[in-house]
Amino acid sequence: MRRAIAVLILLLASPAAAQDKQRDFCPDRPGLGTPPCTFDPGHGDVEIGLVDWTLDRQPGSRTDTFVLGDTLVRYGLTPSLELQLGWTAFGSQRERDAGGVTHASGTGDVRIALRRNLLHPDGDALSIAAMPYVGLPTGGRTIGAGTWRAGMLLPVTYQLPSKIQFDFTGRVEAEPNQSRHGRHLAYGGIFGVDLPVTKTLTGTAELSVQRSLDPAGHATPVVGALSLAWMAKPSLQLDVGANRGISGGAPDWELYAGIATRF
Repeated sequence: MRRAIAVLILLLASPAAAQDKQRDFCPDRPGLGTPPCTFDPGHGDVEIGLVDWTLDRQPGSRTDTFVLGDTLVRYGLTPSLELQLGWTAFGSQRERDAGGVTHASGTGDVRIALRRNLLHPDGDALSIAAMPYVGLPTGGRTIGAGTWRAGMLLPVTYQLPSKIQFDFTGRVEAEPNQSRHGRHLAYGGIFGVDLPVTKTLTGTAELSVQRSLDPAGHATPVVGALSLAWMAKPSLQLDVGANRGISGGAPDWELYAGIATRF
């Protein structure tokens, strides 16, 4: 009798246990691209850029930009749909030219997005998603765009049995003009490969090619990137990365470090 009761309890508990089992942690950080994976309903994460430094050298000037607390919150709404909210807590810019040195600081814009996975929301094998987004001009002049922006991302990944993964993120956007008034068409793609270094450490190499049709001047910035992500715990990731501007007026360097934790 006791054995029968124990078996019944196990049978009743099994579906609940299966429902509570979450997918592998899949943060957006680090890197330039965007993954197609989504969180289970009722679960999500918080991702924070702890520190970010960008160096942009132009003829006769040098601009250093520091960003702290670039925060992204993701939350699963359905098995294949998640909501994202992003905001940059603080940014500081130092510009040096022939006229001297100027400083400015402020907060960033609010970013809202929906990610709808179309194939394999756990990111396994071939995974595809569509991600419409909008940026609201809540930030200041230093790191805010000055007007709204909207666009669509198409993240795609293909993971081999060896855990090597190929990434692609397509983008089309109504991007704010350099003048901070109006918008123009911008589009491009990010190509990447993820290589497992150890069981908990993953390295990523990426190449970003974007096209901007700003009325002030068309440009095609090209950026190369390397990043490392360490899964310290099943629900905690630490990362560092470096981006190098190759051509097209891209910033010379960007170095950053961040953290992501699941809830």
